[in-house]
Amino acid sequence: MSSTESVVVSVPESDWVTDIGPIDGVEFVVSDLGSDPERADDIEVCVPPYMQAFDRSVFARLPRLRAVQLLTAGYDGLPEVLPPGVALANAAGVHTTSTAELAVALTLAAQREFPQFVRDADRGHWPPGRIYRALADSRVLIVGYGAIGQAIAARLTPFEVELTAVATRAREGDELVPQIHGIDDLPGLLPHTDILIVIVPLVERTHHLIDDAVLAALPDGALVVNVARGKVADTDAILRHAGRLRFALDVTDPEPLPDDHPLWKAPDVLISPHVGGATTAFRPRAVRLLRAQIEQYARTGSIDHVVAVGADAG
Repeated sequence: MSSTESVVVSVPESDWVTDIGPIDGVEFVVSDLGSDPERADDIEVCVPPYMQAFDRSVFARLPRLRAVQLLTAGYDGLPEVLPPGVALANAAGVHTTSTAELAVALTLAAQREFPQFVRDADRGHWPPGRIYRALADSRVLIVGYGAIGQAIAARLTPFEVELTAVATRAREGDELVPQIHGIDDLPGLLPHTDILIVIVPLVERTHHLIDDAVLAALPDGALVVNVARGKVADTDAILRHAGRLRFALDVTDPEPLPDDHPLWKAPDVLISPHVGGATTAFRPRAVRLLRAQIEQYARTGSIDHVVAVGADAG
């Protein structure tokens, strides 16, 4: 990149140009990547659309492309289509607040049986009094202790729960948990878990991490909350254990879930349609991230939060 040349950045909508504001040495083009964007030969940084399918083959037709900046935390399926040497950065921090909120909301809704309240209200039925599960005093195991996992832990702490965290490798604890267990400790922790919250990236080692063996190890009545990716859990295993266990799923496999899929009618399964990050908190955090990342690229030719780099096919 010549010091006198502008960096050309592709963003999915013109509103992003307005919200990000002018940046010295940067020119914006607008493309939803449904087809080859204008100035395809000049684009160095590409921001794909959020919550919208796009043509991933476009990357290979951008000869000067050096970085792809996502608006999602997940990046499954994208490293494989990156041209050699192109950096892929995820939306680190953008969805932390919203996803942590949803994890807590799904947990509370399942514990206090909100879906049944809605069904009762639809038919004008006042149920007889009974005792419901509290979140307080529950043994909560968070699998995936990155930024979102920590944010979930921070939000759960005031509910007087007993928190345990699992990450890829064991390490010292923090102000929220006394220690962070490695993934190898998971089997021994499951029998002592009331609520399992899953927030791991979807990579090869986490595909079907939540399988029949994991679910079988949980005690009767335990709740599994998945705010990660659908393929992190084995859907067939979920169906086998639904009823003995409870599930609150923001993500499913397949996704979108077909109208006639048995998960819709499985007992004790609460489903939200992959809305973890889709709140009003998204836009301001995404704008801050994009501006910081684009400014850094304009200065240095590199960006932060890189999760993959395109490999040479040879």
